[in-house]
Amino acid sequence: MSTARLRTPTPSAAAGAAPGTPLGRVLTVVVIGSVMSVLDMTIVNVALRSLSEAFHAPLATIQWAATAYTLALATVIPSAAWAMGRIGAKRTYLTALALFTLGSLLAAFAWDAASLIAFRALQGLGGGLLMPVGMAMVMRAADPARMGRAMALLGLPILVGPVAGPTLGGWLLDTASWHWIFLVNLPVGAAALALAARLLRPDAPRAGGGAAPRLDVPGLLMLSPGLALLLYGLSLGGERGDFTALGALLVAAFTRRALTAREPLLDLRLLRDRTFAFGVGTLALFTCGYFGSMLLAPMYWQGVRGFSATTAGLLGAPVGLTVGVTMQIAARRIDTVSPRKLIPVGVTIAALGMALTGLHAGMEGVAAWRLVVSAMVMGAGAGMVLMPAMTTASRALPKERMAAASTALSINSQVGASVGTALCSVVLGQAGADPAGFRTAFSVAAVLLALAVVPALFLPGRSSTD
Repeated sequence: MSTARLRTPTPSAAAGAAPGTPLGRVLTVVVIGSVMSVLDMTIVNVALRSLSEAFHAPLATIQWAATAYTLALATVIPSAAWAMGRIGAKRTYLTALALFTLGSLLAAFAWDAASLIAFRALQGLGGGLLMPVGMAMVMRAADPARMGRAMALLGLPILVGPVAGPTLGGWLLDTASWHWIFLVNLPVGAAALALAARLLRPDAPRAGGGAAPRLDVPGLLMLSPGLALLLYGLSLGGERGDFTALGALLVAAFTRRALTAREPLLDLRLLRDRTFAFGVGTLALFTCGYFGSMLLAPMYWQGVRGFSATTAGLLGAPVGLTVGVTMQIAARRIDTVSPRKLIPVGVTIAALGMALTGLHAGMEGVAAWRLVVSAMVMGAGAGMVLMPAMTTASRALPKERMAAASTALSINSQVGASVGTALCSVVLGQAGADPAGFRTAFSVAAVLLALAVVPALFLPGRSSTD
């Protein structure tokens, strides 16, 4: 990245993200909305077995409550940039919050498995817009020299969700009923809607009074079904290769169109920016290994060690806390430290921690604290990679391209996580759900993490303030 593209801090940037500043107002709204979304995902994952019993449905059927949410995310994320250009970021974010909150209310009163799955899909339509729209608003409001600090605050839900979600979910299931894992979203959603309506400013008029962007309908008909089919095929662990292949074909066709169309649904020409391209490459490989491994630890604690779901959730809390705390430090440091030095070190630490976790999981009778400490090492590395890499990828882009960049980063993370989850599931299924099988699955995740160091070494060698 050339020094010509870097800008010195402005007086408004020096003000930071105080609550009264435009950036502070945006962060307040976006963090609350993101906390609601992250908590919901972690709580529902813990509750799947209870939902299976409540609706007298097989666990394989109830798991579609999670899969439907993921597929809805994949369907709606590509339209985020267009929606922001058409009706504005504020209205798009309000719509996302309303859909998510309404989906939560309806899910709480689901009468069978089919209705629950349908209402979870409605939640996914709202949740799919929350991340890219919220990220775009923060990117637009933050000065490039303070982007790291803003993204650190944006990462707060990743600190809160994995720590509080499983514990809160277990408590609600034990003391109340499954209805409350969805009803708990209502007060948070209502608060987020009220704050968003009051604090977010309407979008500035388009330069020159230009017309709203047109929706790339052919692109939407290729990318949204393509991602949904691809993720659906992967969610089945490769059992339906025809869906996976058709999804990949549609995504490939969209890629060709996006590089040639005048107003594509997703501007893949962003990848011509060297920093953005290597940031996306780093995140694609890293999220594949990191999020793919998330299903392994709960399964290991319950299946191999015989612990309860609540205990498994509590054992995962130190890891989530480590990720969140490290992310807060690293995301701020990326404003002044070379990304090429910080992020590859984080990748290496994460891969080492994942490999140690697999080594200990493969040992009979190993002390539980050894696995927790190994996973915390992995978490420390993950905190040094996730938000810092997103910040580095998007920092120097023009403000008018932030919506497209946030959409691309969201799709990249979603696909990476889904591919990693499917891959780890297939490996574990083939190797067997015993200590040796978990060692193999964790080792595969460690290799994926380690591969992320290659693109990370091509990130900028200078900080934003150099």
